[in-house]
Amino acid sequence: MIEIRPFQPNQTEAVVALWDACDLIRPWNDPRRDVERKLRVDPELFLVAAEEELVLGSVMAGYEGHRGWINYLAVDPSRRRQGLGTRLMDEAERLLAERGCPKINLQIRSENADVIAFYGALGYRPDDVVSLGKRLIDD
Repeated sequence: MIEIRPFQPNQTEAVVALWDACDLIRPWNDPRRDVERKLRVDPELFLVAAEEELVLGSVMAGYEGHRGWINYLAVDPSRRRQGLGTRLMDEAERLLAERGCPKINLQIRSENADVIAFYGALGYRPDDVVSLGKRLIDD
């Protein structure tokens, strides 16, 4: 049985391997540092889909009091199209709603049509905004 549950630190390597298999890792983001950072801020919003000890999916959610954010939604490529991504998002949305979060933002690479379609099926729509970023710490 696959459970959606909070991430545990001993799952770090499995989660990093999952993110790598899902092509989520970029040279400018150290995934282990991202895990460490998340464990310092609302670690209960870092979820995994696990079958016993096998990590099959992950999602990082965050809420700073104005907007919620979703990062690192990943499902093992061999387990896609079985509802795991939807289950992870449902739980992340539930936890954010419990905190009073009025809206969730997320970023998708513009060429990733499959992921855009996935979120569209969940009710997410493009916002008329420009996404900007500035690194404060080089990984």
